[in-house]
Amino acid sequence: MKKRPALHRYRLLYAICLPVLFSFQATAQKVFDFNAHCRQAYKEIMQLKLQHGQQLLDEEKARRPDNLIPYYLENYIDFFTLFFNEDPQEYKKRFPNREQRLDLMSKGPESSPFYLYARSVIHFQWAAIRIKFGYRWDAGWEFRRSFLQVKENMTSFPSFSPNLLYNGAMQVTVSTIPDGYKWLSNLLGMKGNIKKGMQLVEDFVHGNDEWQQLFHEEAIFYYCYLQFYIRNNKEGVARFIDEQRLDLVNNHLMAYLATNLSLNNQQGEKALKIMEGRSGAPGYLSTPVWDLEMGYVKLHRLEPDAVIYFDRFLKQFKGKFYVKDALQKMSWLYYLKGDQAKADQCRSSILKNGNTDTEADKQAQKEASTSSWPNKLLLQARLLNDGGYHREALRLLHGKSIHDFSLPEEQLEFAYRVGRIYDDVGADAEAIGFYEEAVSIGQDRREYFAARAALQIGMIYEQRGDLPTAISWFERCMKMPDHDFKNSLDQRAKAGVERCKGN
Repeated sequence: MKKRPALHRYRLLYAICLPVLFSFQATAQKVFDFNAHCRQAYKEIMQLKLQHGQQLLDEEKARRPDNLIPYYLENYIDFFTLFFNEDPQEYKKRFPNREQRLDLMSKGPESSPFYLYARSVIHFQWAAIRIKFGYRWDAGWEFRRSFLQVKENMTSFPSFSPNLLYNGAMQVTVSTIPDGYKWLSNLLGMKGNIKKGMQLVEDFVHGNDEWQQLFHEEAIFYYCYLQFYIRNNKEGVARFIDEQRLDLVNNHLMAYLATNLSLNNQQGEKALKIMEGRSGAPGYLSTPVWDLEMGYVKLHRLEPDAVIYFDRFLKQFKGKFYVKDALQKMSWLYYLKGDQAKADQCRSSILKNGNTDTEADKQAQKEASTSSWPNKLLLQARLLNDGGYHREALRLLHGKSIHDFSLPEEQLEFAYRVGRIYDDVGADAEAIGFYEEAVSIGQDRREYFAARAALQIGMIYEQRGDLPTAISWFERCMKMPDHDFKNSLDQRAKAGVERCKGN
């Protein structure tokens, strides 16, 4: 009889605790719910409206603490912040988020296609970030994890269309790794296929299911860069961007895409128009990269005030990519202006700042290590040509021949430059003649002009449909010994061979 009160108390305690336990289990069950609130946050983030995007994610986390999608989308915010600005202090602060988010994603239901996909994207984004901060080996392993996870996800969830985008992009990337880095892909056990990878990305871009609609602009970003640099479809990309009627005013990511590709497609006026037209409203990611892009635009117009934008970029930018390149461009501007003291000062700074992870920075470092300066006439022609001012560049060189230049490197650059200008205005026969002269003069030299000339000849023959001849020139480009921009030129030549073989 004495035990009854105790037993009664246990039953009462059990009755009270049981609903609490069930309630705890219910709230602990994580989900991947890409609801309307999360979709709006994603759209804001993809426009680089990071402040408002974070606000929407915070609201969703408070409203649905079991939903993992807000934490997944926060990685996009870290990615854009670190990728564009390269601030070491921000990297140190945000890096712990990586492991925390990966752990959270692994607590979601395995029955969801986002279980593996979310982790794959996080690894992919951190691979790009780690490259920016000089952790190349770690970046390789991040990329491998992403590659394998999305590949597995394609098997588990074949109808989940976002798999196509990332698997395709990574297949293209792996298949075009230059021979100098081939050991890395072999070591990591990754194989790709350009044709298959590009088809996957293209299928996603032109698809119309709910995910293809939601992730459309993200897909456009990858698709355009792959088409531009791997497929060498520069004019096609320009038409595609126009046809898509992208919001280049309110969407800063799309504005950056269009600006950057326009600059690299010798469309300086178009790049200027885009930058001047984008929204100046508060809340967008603040990045000095816009000053760098404007500096390039002004440089190609030979406008002295370009130094203002390069200088502002260098003072605000915390990273290392394109620092040497910006300093080199400033040194050129002062050199052309006749201010040799400031030109020398900028050149001296090249040796002390930035890194050589990009081909442009590597070339700037190499030039700064010498005591020689470019020929002013050839430099002006180059800058005008790079900005799309081909007729103006051609007028500068009109009536000149290689015999007007005494130094072998100047004769080489002249042959390449005239060939490039003729190429850009569609005079293929004249272009090939000057390109072949550049190859003859410079195939054993360290300047990149001969290798680039061979690459351009390959592209001309590829466009003509003479694929065997195109392949022979692409291979000739790759066979040239160590020279400036070798890895990037080899990658483009290799992609050309693969295109011509139908791979």
